[in-house]
Amino acid sequence: MSAKGSLVLVLHAHLPYVNHPSSPDFLEENWFFEGVVETYIPLITMLESLAKDGIKAGLTLSISPTLGAMLENENLEKKLISYVESRLALLEKEAERAGDREPLAKTVRLYQRVYEQAAELLHKYSGDIITPLKQFQAAGHIEIITTSATHAVLPLLPRPEALRAQIAVAAEDYEDRFNRKSSGFWLPECAYDRRLQTYLKLSGFNFVFLESHGVQFGSPSAPRGVYSPYRTANGLSLFGRDCESSREVWSSRYGYPGDPVYREFYRDLGYDGEEGYLNPWLGGQRRPLGLKYHRITGEVDLAKKELYDPDAALARVEEHAADFLAKRLAQVEAISAANGGNRPVITGCYDAELFGHWWFEGPAFLESVIRRIRQDRLPLQLVTPSEYLNSCQEPPELEPDLSSWGEKGYFDPWLNQANDSIYAPILGATERMVEMANRFRSHDLTHVSSRALNQAAREVLLSQASDWPFLLYIDSHSRYAGERVRGHCRNAEELLTQVLERRVDERNLAALERDHALFPRLDFRIFSSASEF
Repeated sequence: MSAKGSLVLVLHAHLPYVNHPSSPDFLEENWFFEGVVETYIPLITMLESLAKDGIKAGLTLSISPTLGAMLENENLEKKLISYVESRLALLEKEAERAGDREPLAKTVRLYQRVYEQAAELLHKYSGDIITPLKQFQAAGHIEIITTSATHAVLPLLPRPEALRAQIAVAAEDYEDRFNRKSSGFWLPECAYDRRLQTYLKLSGFNFVFLESHGVQFGSPSAPRGVYSPYRTANGLSLFGRDCESSREVWSSRYGYPGDPVYREFYRDLGYDGEEGYLNPWLGGQRRPLGLKYHRITGEVDLAKKELYDPDAALARVEEHAADFLAKRLAQVEAISAANGGNRPVITGCYDAELFGHWWFEGPAFLESVIRRIRQDRLPLQLVTPSEYLNSCQEPPELEPDLSSWGEKGYFDPWLNQANDSIYAPILGATERMVEMANRFRSHDLTHVSSRALNQAAREVLLSQASDWPFLLYIDSHSRYAGERVRGHCRNAEELLTQVLERRVDERNLAALERDHALFPRLDFRIFSSASEF
């Protein structure tokens, strides 16, 4: 059956760079371990299952440079393996405790499969899960793209040198990791202003994704709304996010993840269990352990949540996958009829961590959607952006409007009264970095001075990450977020001063290079005002 429309599904995988090699158990490193076990490995397992059955996934996966660096970090790989082994040890005790009490015992067995699967895949690829993703891309099953170097909200960076650095470093990082250029670029938080298209094209990117009102309020008016690609005057292609398909998967209130039979995210064994029993896994403080035995149930207190039933949840997944596709087909029919029979493209954009980490059943839902499209031969073409652009007519020209997918549609979550104090040091460190890059870009520097300037550039990039203001905004790990910003800015300022005064502290420099081991080819000159990069 010929396709009546196309579906582009984009999963954006990102975590802030968190690496504390001197600490055997650092709380915030658990973000990475949870993401790998609950989202990234299940997605790889899904891709393997589909490929085994001859089904091409057709997904687009954005992997941030910071996440990529952590996935290739040997220290974190070792800690990740220990994390998985410790959970398997705990689950042995949990299986004894659950006995034959169903559905609790059934849920424990499910978690045992999840962690055993993680252990097997890590062993299979020697801890390197970038390798299977590269293989899937090479085989044409997925398209992998990148985002800015440290996931900065780009419109909040006033210096053009900082914009160029965030984008150019990301392009270089991707090519080093995947041995090819990235065609696409995920705008962090879908945040766009018109300055970006110049630097994106200079770095070789062909397409980006925008929040819907960035397209709808663009100039001239978008004739087909978000259901067609567009291009800027300099040839950058644009895909607008479809809010309807996103809301059904994103929203815990109106979408599928809020269904009463699905697993409850906020009730965790780490808080429910007896402290003495759990102490070997708690590390002296109550924390989530990733073992959650209750279902959403409904609008009830956490203490009144009922036990989770994996079989009931998987049955609901199939219902929701069928419903999602029925709505997409109806949507395609309606859009096509309103646009003279033109076949629309629906672009669904999601944080990858939604699938598995936040919405435990998400990977199963995604696999069911893909299998139904392929096996039932639905008139809906699941494609990657590059595939779509290679097959469609040249898109109409559009100048997008200022926008993001954050609350209220612009930049409120990343610049407000809860976090505005961090911008003075960030912008100050950025200004100083530009000044010093201009000063030393043509100098014949000593090896240690070059290292110090390059490390200062890393520290500035890390200070600009969107994660820190967002954590301050939602008041989660806010102390850590504030310390990270201040620490990176302080490190940059001290390194630049040491270079200027010719007294670089090599021991401290080596420690920073070890702790913040990303962007190995970074050259500080990327921050200069007249750069060849």
